[in-house]
This record gives sequence, structure tokens and C-alpha cells, in this order.
Amino acid sequence: MANSSSETPKPLPTRVGHGLAKVLGIELQKDTPYEQRVTRGESVYSLNNAPDAYIEAEPTVLEYFSQLKPTSQEMKEYVLGFFPFLTWIGRYNLRWFSGDLTAGITVGCVVIPQGMAYAQLALLPPEYGLYSSFVGVCMYWFFATSKDITIGPVAVMSTLVGNIVQDIPAEHRPAVASALSLICGCIVFFLGLFRLGFVVDYIPLTAIAAFMTGSALSIAAGQVPGMMGIKGVNTRGPTYEVIIHTLKHLGRSKIDATMGLTALAFLYLIRWVFTSFLPKKFPQRQKTLFFINTLRTSFIILLYTMISWLVNRSRRADPLFGILGKIPKGFNHMGVPKVDGETISHFASQLPAAVIVLLIEHIAISKSFGRINNYTINPSQELIAIGIANIFGPFFGAYPATGSFSRTAIKSKAGVRTPFAGVITGLVVLLAIYCLTAVFFYIPNATLSAVIIHAVGDLVTPPNTVYKFWRVSPVECLIYFLGVIVTVFTSIENGIYSAVGASGVLLLFRIAKARGHFMGKVKVHSIIGDHLLAPDTNDRRNSSTATSTSELPAYIRTAQSSSTALPALKSYGSIEVASATYEASRNVFLPIDHRDGSNPAVDIVNPYPGVFVYRFSEGFLYPNAAHYTEALVEHIFANTRRGNPIAAVKAGDRAWNDPGPKNPKAQAELEASHPTLKAVILDFSSVNNVDITSVQNLLDVRNQLDRYAAPDVVEWHFAAITNRWTKRALSSAGFGYPCERGLRREGWKPVFSVAEVGGGDVDLAEREFEKAREADPEAARSLTKPRRRVVPVGSIGLPFFHVDLEGAVESAVRNVKETC
Repeated sequence: MANSSSETPKPLPTRVGHGLAKVLGIELQKDTPYEQRVTRGESVYSLNNAPDAYIEAEPTVLEYFSQLKPTSQEMKEYVLGFFPFLTWIGRYNLRWFSGDLTAGITVGCVVIPQGMAYAQLALLPPEYGLYSSFVGVCMYWFFATSKDITIGPVAVMSTLVGNIVQDIPAEHRPAVASALSLICGCIVFFLGLFRLGFVVDYIPLTAIAAFMTGSALSIAAGQVPGMMGIKGVNTRGPTYEVIIHTLKHLGRSKIDATMGLTALAFLYLIRWVFTSFLPKKFPQRQKTLFFINTLRTSFIILLYTMISWLVNRSRRADPLFGILGKIPKGFNHMGVPKVDGETISHFASQLPAAVIVLLIEHIAISKSFGRINNYTINPSQELIAIGIANIFGPFFGAYPATGSFSRTAIKSKAGVRTPFAGVITGLVVLLAIYCLTAVFFYIPNATLSAVIIHAVGDLVTPPNTVYKFWRVSPVECLIYFLGVIVTVFTSIENGIYSAVGASGVLLLFRIAKARGHFMGKVKVHSIIGDHLLAPDTNDRRNSSTATSTSELPAYIRTAQSSSTALPALKSYGSIEVASATYEASRNVFLPIDHRDGSNPAVDIVNPYPGVFVYRFSEGFLYPNAAHYTEALVEHIFANTRRGNPIAAVKAGDRAWNDPGPKNPKAQAELEASHPTLKAVILDFSSVNNVDITSVQNLLDVRNQLDRYAAPDVVEWHFAAITNRWTKRALSSAGFGYPCERGLRREGWKPVFSVAEVGGGDVDLAEREFEKAREADPEAARSLTKPRRRVVPVGSIGLPFFHVDLEGAVESAVRNVKETC
């Protein structure tokens, strides 16, 4: 292959590139001494004589970008992916419609009172809550990948909107809220358009739980004055201040407290009766009891509206307690939303928090119910769905809407079958907008506050869940409490930023301070009861039967008979392929310090004096590269001695910061008890990518250890590299093959891992051969016994890149033994 490569004309782009490199003084990567001997001048490695030889081609930049280029099929799927309903609408049937009808009507009865209540949280007239409820459910189903999620006004987003518009005159608040919806919708839509839904994965569960709990406490505390009829309390301040001021003015409660407290008590009583008490008495009626329990909010609103009507029908102008008041019929606020610099300035500083709320609530809820109901959502497509819902909502008068936890849970339990249920919910809301607005006039404000408090109570993380957080990760549990405390003592936005920020800092700290493990080898056996487990019969036959020389590839047979230093591929047959004895045991590698929790009674030692096995635990990139390599060097220095004794080094040859030993004799005795450094084996099983910084760190450490071990040669072996670009990066830095000095060592031989080709077919052929020989021994003499053929698993041009850790250790130890 190599002899003819110089005669083959290079492609024009290659010649141009090499010419530019020469002009610019760029030193191109050349074949290493080892690659030259593998591919040039040695007949045993020519591909003509060795058809089974494998030399891995390096990945190219062009190949990298060609993988990113979408195919026509992928482009088609990308476009069709914008409208997921096309994949199921053609199979829509009456059974699906029955489930959607029930769930849609149920959610519609819940969203009407909740929508009006949440609009008050947003400091907007109640009809805006109805507009948001209608547009969200009607637009979402076209783009949805979740059948359970319900789009509409939610407590946290409404509170955030209220915080934004509280200092704006009442007549201008709807315009600002609509502009906020449009801007947030555009941002989220473009995140989904470019398939950036994975950004939500950077927000951990603890941050979401802290945000939900803190928000629920803040919202509930802000609704207590309204439920009690207390005036003059600033419900938009920090939660702790709201609680203190509410308690101070508790004596100023009015008759509104009767309508609020009793409504809240009835809501919890109904839920307890229909979820804990009656289902145990009548288990066969659980579905009926579920629907009754689901409609408890609508029932309470109707009950207290009727009471309010009886009390206030003759005193509409001066009601006994606060009521909702007149709600205009139909869509009276349709139009193009006003978006200009002045409008945007009202919410620009809080725009990031608003976008995060949209993302967190919707994606977290949709993923959760997807897992519960055994289907997978597309986060990027979900961003497109809520983005479009919030873009078109303002044209109908809506304010920002996202997924609702309580209504989604109701919809899921009600037996929803497809996202089309949202259209039915929209029709129910539309009916309320045009036909029921007169009834809404008498709804007590205190009752609406009770509804809000009852709804947000489900957002508080239960103590049992918090305890599980503590059991899983105490540090993350502290972040949860941090988010809740910051929300309670400052604001919801600060709570979001602090929880997400602290989680990000923890992630970076874990990456930067990741601890590697020095591994040792232990021989283990598998046991069941009091019997050792043995491998399968076929495995035993294969491992106990030595592979004959005639069954090896041509280039391996030649290498076995060759006397050259390099072709020591004789080890293919002697180590990797054949084993003279059969043992029901295996070698495993465990941390020497037992930090993994392995039994301390198990003796774990280095595989060989001067050979060190180091496993990376959390990747190997620039944040943690220095931390890893410092620990590696420190351990090696503590457990080995220099190639040249430190006592023999003259004072003038030492570095300025190396004073040398105070007691040269004692130091010499200590060094004599330690081996010299022979090889370093790095386990890359948890490393997918490397970068320039991490590779440079390895180069610096290699140079440092080469000086430390001189005149010995330190071999660097790598196990379980699964990324071709990682191999390219390491080989470009000079790893993966022996250095020039290592090649000249007497007795050095490469050790590779090989695998059978066509193993199943050979097994079948062997069985057929044995049957033929048993049936007619004479005729079988003319048949040829099937031969097993093995090929290298990895590239023979990179003998220090090994398939597994055991192969790497075997190679390093054998080289040390044979060259010492």
C-alpha cells in the first residue's frame, strides 16, 4: 500500500492545501515511525499479502461536516415534524372521540373559573383569562406531541405578568401583557425552530421543584388578604412581608372571609371525600367519583355564585362583599398587539424569567405525563407549539400562557386519547365567553382567591419528596431550599435565577473537581448458592481449544516466523486467541482505595510494579484536565522512584526550586523500595471527547514523566476509546504508538486484540463436518475441516489504543516483562 502511495498523484484539493501549508509554514501531520514500518518496507504488512490487516482511517473535517448535512429524507421529516397531527388524524375514530369529548368538557369546566381567577393574579380584567384559555387549547393541538398537556393561563406566569404591569395604569396593562406574550412566543418559537429544546435539560429537577414550591407559597400568601377581605396589603412584595402584613391586619377581615374560608374548606373536604374516603367504600365507582372530584371547583363556583346572587341581587351597585362584576360578552379586545420600544421597556428586564417560566412549566409537565402514559414528547416541537400559541394569542386579547399542571393531570385521568381534546375544551370556553358572562357577574372575589390557593397547593413539593432529594443528593437538596428561601424573601424571578445558577455552579464544580481512580486487578468468580458458575458450553469449547497456526491470517503467520523487531504479531495466537487451560473466572478492575464501596477485605493491587491504571470518572475536558493530571502525577511520584536516583543528581543540575533530599542516604533507601515508572494506562470508557487543553495537559505530563523515568521509556496505553475524533486528537499529539526510542527497545512487541470473522457460520460448518465424519469416516477424508479466521479489532497502526482495559494491561505488562 505504502510503496505505491508515493506514485499515486494526490487530489487537487490536497495539493492546494499542502501548498498553502508550505507557504504559511504549517507543519503537517506525517506518518509516525511506527506507521512507516507498518505500511512501508515490510512485506508482511502489505495489504496484498495481508488482506485481513486493518489500519483505521482518520476522520476528516469534510467527513465531519458531511455528517451534519441533512439528507433529503431528514429535511422532509423536519418539515413534516412541524405538524405532528398529520401522523394520527387520518386514524381518528369514534372511540378516540369519546375519550377526547369527556376529557375536553371536564377540563373546560375547570379552566373557566381558573382562567378568570388567574387573570386577577395578572392584574387584568377576568375576560383576558378566558381569552388566553381559548386560544391556547385551540392552537396547541396542531403542533402538539403531548396528548395530555393543557395550554392556558397558569398561576406562576400570571403572577409574573402582574409583577410586570403593577406600576402601569390599568388601561395600558392588557397591551403590555399582550406584547409580552408575543415577544416570549417568538423567542420560544425560534428555539424550537432551530431544534434547541435540549436547553431545557440544563434546568435540573431540584431547580424546577424549588421554583414551583416557592412560587406556590408566594401566590398563596398573596391571595390570603383577598380571601379574608383585607384591604391595603401590598400582595406584590416579598412573601415574608405579605405574611407579616396580613397577620398584622387580620383583625380588619370582612364578611368576604366567610365566602373565602368556607369555599377553601369545602374544596379540601370534597377532595378528601372523593379521593380517600369514598373510593375505599365503593371501589367499583372510582371513575364516577373521579369526575365528581374533578368538577369540585366548578361546583363551588356555582354554589357561591348562587349564594352571592341571592344576597346581592337587590344591591348590585353596593354588594355585601366583593364580586367579579361585569364581564363583556365575546372577543371585545381583538386586534394587532402594540409592540414598540416603550412597551418592551416595561418588561425587558424580566423577559428572561418569563421565557424560563414558559419553558420550565410546559416541558417539565409534558415530559412527566409522557413518562406516565408511555409516550415520548419532542421538546423542540413543544417549544414551537407554545411559541405559536403565544404569538397568535395576543391577536385575540390573550396574555402569556403555558402548560398547566392541575388541568393536565385532570385531562390525563379523564381518559384523553389525542390532542384534539383541546378543541373541545376551546368550544366550552367559547360557549362561556358568549353565553355565561352574565352569570359570572356575581362570582365572589374571595371565592376566586380560595380557588387559586387550592390550585397552587398542588405545586408545593411534598416533604416525602424533599426527603428523597436528601437521600439522593444532599447538596442538590440544599439548592432546593436555597431556591425556595430566595423566592420567599425576594421574588419569584430571583428564586428562578438562584436555583438554576446554583445548579449550574454545582455542575461545573463536579466537572472541574472530578476524581479519577487508580485501578487494580482482581480475579473474581461468579457464584450461585454454593456452586461456581461456568461459561456457556460453546464458550468453553472455543476458549479451551487452541487455534492452530494454519488458521491464522497470512500476515500473522508470517509475523510469527519473522525475526524482525516489529512483527511480534505472534502474540495474536499465543495470548488473545488461544488459551491452554479453561478457567471459570474473569479479571475485573476496581479502585485501589475502595472508594467505589467494594469490600475492603478484597486485596486490590497494581497489575505490575511501575504500571499504573487510571480511570477518568466524568469526561476529560478543559475544566477538569489539570485536576486529573495533577492527581495522576502526584500518585505516581509517591509510589515510584526516579530513573536516575535523586541523590546522584548534582546540585548544579537541579532546578532552582528543587533543594534535593536533606538526608540523601535515607532518600536512597526509600527510593530502593519503589519501582521505576514503566507504563501509564488511561481508561477512556467515560470519555467521549477531548479538547486542545486536555490533550496539551497529557503532553505536558508525558514530557514530565519521561524526564522523571529517564533513561527508561514510559509507555502510554489507552483503553476503550469510543470516538474516532478522540483517537485522531490523541494520535496527532503522538499517543497510540511507541516513540522512536521505544521502537528500538530489544524485545518490544505489539499486542493486539482480535476477533473471529463469521463465527456462527464456522460453528455450523464444524457441526456439519463432524456429522459427515461420524456418518462416513472414509468419505470425510476428502472434506476440508472449516478453519476459524481472526482479524484485529482495532487499527494495527495504533497498537497502544486497546479495545478494553484488560487488553491494555496485558499489552503493557507483557512489554515491561519482555524488555526488562
